[in-house]
Order: sequence, then structure tokens, then C-alpha cells
Amino acid sequence: MAYNRVLQWSVMTRSWWLYDAENQCAFKSARKIVDYLQGKHKPIYHPLSDIGDHVVVINTKLVAMRDDRWRKFTYSHHTGYAGGFSRASAWRLHDMDPTKVMHKACYQRIKGNLLRPNIMRRLHLFPDDNVPDEIMANISDQIQQIQIVPKQLEDYSQLERDNFPQIFEWPEKEMMPKKKQPELLQTEDT
Repeated sequence: MAYNRVLQWSVMTRSWWLYDAENQCAFKSARKIVDYLQGKHKPIYHPLSDIGDHVVVINTKLVAMRDDRWRKFTYSHHTGYAGGFSRASAWRLHDMDPTKVMHKACYQRIKGNLLRPNIMRRLHLFPDDNVPDEIMANISDQIQQIQIVPKQLEDYSQLERDNFPQIFEWPEKEMMPKKKQPELLQTEDT
């Protein structure tokens, strides 16, 4: 019976989750992040209950978008006054504030009711991986990234590159000769 109390306590408390947004789609990431913000991963979830967890998102300045969405996707805003309509493309909004694209993606995924402001307060966004120590001390788990990020060529050591199996060897006659650099003309001023 005492073990059940521990389970109940772990379900009712607000945990802190870490999500790395490097090379991840902002919209697909927002779908997963909002589930944790609303508490959909808990067995006691109810749409009208505010039982979600805190989510810390790092590397939001390295977020990715498909195709040419950086150029074509626009965010609209209206102040409520006459002539107060404005529209900004995703890349322009990202240049102004590197956390804004992820913030707006999460905001749009949450149903527009009275719980939305409280849910959004539990979203903590950072443009790089510099997170204050007070927040890092609270983090208890990590959310798995949606898209697998392959290693780049610079991430492999020279030994790993040399040991990588080659499919075939190019014959000598098929290889292009290396171009020689033209020698600079040296003039003597006399």
C-alpha cells in the first residue's frame, strides 16, 4: 500500500522535462511538447484539469523546417486597432527572436481555452544550450527527439573516415588529374 502512495505522488507532481530542438521540425516538436505541457502522458489526464509538466526546450535557434517553409510560412498579428494588421515570414520572426517560432508553434497546438496561458507559462525556451543552473537542477527526464539527426562528416574522427569501407576503387585511368595552380608572375621592379 505504501508503494501506491509513491506512485500517486509521482503522478500528481509537476516534473521537468528537457527537449533538444536542434535540427527538429518546430511543428512536429510542438505536437509532442504540448502533450507533456497538458499532462496527456499521465494516467489522470482530463481536458479541464491543469496537471501538465514543465518543459525546457534548448537550441531553438537551430530548429528546422521542411522545404521552403522558412520563406513561405507567415505569422499574422493584429493589434485590434484600425490598420494594426501585420504579417511576418518565419525566417524574419526567427531572426528577431530565435525562440518565437517554437513558442508560436506550441501556442497554436493548445486548444484556445482559459487554461492556455497557464500551460504556456510552463514552457521554458532557450536559443542555445545555456540554461540557468536553477532550472537544470529541476530537470528529471528528457523527451526523445522526433527526427533522428545523422552525424555530420566533421563529427567523425580521421581514423573512422579512413576505416570506412569503400564500395570500389577508382581505376587510375578514370581519375581526373589534379589541376596545377598557375604560378604567379613575378616582376622585378628595377
